[in-house]
Formats: sequence, C-alpha cells, structure tokens
Amino acid sequence: MTQLLIRKFIKNYDDTDNPRVREKYGTLSSIVGIVCNVMLFLLKYAMGTLAGSIAVISDAFNNLSDSASCIVTLFGYKLSAKPADKDHPFGHGRMEYLTSLIIAAVIIVMGIELFKTSAVKIIHPEKVAFRWIVFISLLVSIGVKLWMSLFNTKLGKKINSTVMLATAKDSRNDVIATLATVISVVASLFTDLPVDGVMGVLVSAFILKAGYEIIRDTVDELLGKPADAECVRQITGIVLCDERIIGLHDMIIHNYGPGNVFGSCHAEVRSTENFVSVHDLIDTIEHEIHRRMKIIMTIHIDPVEVDNEQLNIRKEMISRNLREISPELSFHDFRMVVGDTHTNLIFDIVVPFGFKMSDDEIKEKIDRSLEGDSVKFYTVITFDHSYTDSD
Repeated sequence: MTQLLIRKFIKNYDDTDNPRVREKYGTLSSIVGIVCNVMLFLLKYAMGTLAGSIAVISDAFNNLSDSASCIVTLFGYKLSAKPADKDHPFGHGRMEYLTSLIIAAVIIVMGIELFKTSAVKIIHPEKVAFRWIVFISLLVSIGVKLWMSLFNTKLGKKINSTVMLATAKDSRNDVIATLATVISVVASLFTDLPVDGVMGVLVSAFILKAGYEIIRDTVDELLGKPADAECVRQITGIVLCDERIIGLHDMIIHNYGPGNVFGSCHAEVRSTENFVSVHDLIDTIEHEIHRRMKIIMTIHIDPVEVDNEQLNIRKEMISRNLREISPELSFHDFRMVVGDTHTNLIFDIVVPFGFKMSDDEIKEKIDRSLEGDSVKFYTVITFDHSYTDSD
C-alpha cells in the first residue's frame, strides 16, 4: 500500500536528495495523516460521547492534535524545500527540525490538558457505559494507527526525515494510548472504580513522553550531533582508497538539514609526494564523496615525514607514552625541531569528551616520561576533541 501511494503521487520518488521530491514525500505523509486522524477524531468523539468515557474522548482529541501536527508538517516541508538564498546560503533544510519542535509542543500541551481532565475524572468518577460499537471502533483505531506508524517509518527512513520518524513514533504511542482506553472500556463491565480516569492519566503520560523524546532528538540535531560511525567509516574508506593517502584525522561533519551536509578532514601524505598530483587526487576524492554520500567535502593536505629515522623513533616513543596513559588517547601532526640545547616535539593529541584527566595533567605525564633521556625534550602540544563517533 505504501509503495503504491509513493509511485502514484511522487514523481522521481528515488531522487530523495532533491528538496522538491522530499517536499512531495512530506505532502503525501501530511495529507494521509490529516485524513486518517480527522476520521479517527470524529469516530472516537462520537463513541466517547455515547459511552460517557473521558478516556475515549481524550484519545479523540489526541488524534485531533495529530491532524494539527500534520498541517504544521505540511508547511514545514514546503519551507524546508526553499532553495538557498543570500540570507540562508546553506538552504532551509533545518526547517524540518523546527517543525518537529512545533509538533512536540502541540503534543505536550495536549498531554497536559488530558492529564488535568483525567485527574478530575479520578476525583469525581462517572459511570462508563460499555458498548460493543465503542469497543470495535477502538480496535479499528488501533489498526489504522499501526498502519500509519509503518507508513511514516518507511517514508522517514527512505528520505532520512526526523519529522516523519517522529510522526511514526507518535502513532506508535497512540496505539498504546488507545489500548489503555480499551482497557478502561472493558473494565467498566466489572468495576465502578475510576479506571477510566486512571487510564486517561496513563494515556497523558505516554503523550508527554512522546513529546519529550521528539524535543530531545530534535534539539540534538539543532545543537549538532557527531557524525555517526557508519558515515565516518564510509568517508574514511573513500579517502584512504589510494595508497598515497597514509592517514586521516580531524574529520568534522556539519548537518544543515537532510541532503545538505558539509564536511572537512585532514589527509596525511608523504612529504616527498608530488603535490600537484596529490592535489588532483584530493579533488577526485572530494567529488567521489559527494557522488556517493551527497556530502560537500573539503580535504586539507598534511605532509608527513616518513623516512626520518630519528623522527620515527621519537614518534614511537610518544605513541608508547600515550598508550601507557590511556588507550583512548591518540595523536597526529607529529613534527620535531632539533636545536643545539634541546629538541621540540610538536604534535596534537585527541582527547575524548569526559576524559578523566585534564590537558595539563596529560602534558605533565608525557613530560615526566621524557625526563632522563640523553636529549632534552620540550613538548608543544595542541589538544583536540573528536567531532565524530569514531575518529
């Protein structure tokens, strides 16, 4: 069914990096969501009024809030599809994230209102009338919401959309909420306890949890997440595919919205290489990364001495010292400047976030390990942090 809708309503549906195609996916998801949620609202509101159930009526308004979220999403996709302009040279892709925040805000407001209404229902319980038509309508609602969750999950994964995945998660939570409503309706056959109000509180808790999770995930995207390990692995594989590239460090990936990603890294090459030839190689690698991953990559060339025996000895010495401090530490850009009275060892150390030792403590340990050598060493260290899940 999902693939049929995609083929029927989206032209060039495989070109998912095209902002206009993404907009069509968003439009399809939103219209399907609006139609389904409005129908469920009307059905549940009528059934809730018939049964006198606050849980059913609350569930109905939860669906109404979902339809409002779909309208917001529809406009969000249209705005995110706008091309780059003078004021926004990186495009408008992050509008999808802002749209997710608006959806989350609507969900939380509805959750708070439902909690208040349900609490009143617990304090002042009213009899819920069990009706088979109400029970069947709730089961139908569960089926519809399960399909909507699968539908938006498939679309969201296809175009890598946080909005659609958030919508899918909301639909899954709606299934749980409606199951709680079913329990309250069935329980009315056996008890006069305020099960209806209690289930309404549970439904509100699920709604609030969904809103919080969407806000958490979206804020992470807006603040800037590290590139995931798979992305790093693919880029590393492409960069190191040529034997002239002997190392890679300082990789940074900037996400300005789906399909609008920029990156940079440092590629190490032997200092004896022909740099005109290497420059041509780097251009080829940058184009290959964009072709395969749609990432606009800028690669900086770092010349490295590999045939200097004394430098290699000192480099291995620093490597051994760092391993003794912690296997989590790594270094790069190692250089050595030999003088009449002392030798400077110049390098960068990559320190993981949350590492138990301070930069000064690390430097002090390294300097102490170099004492007693026949050569007097001074270390000049730049401390870096990794911007990826794997570096």
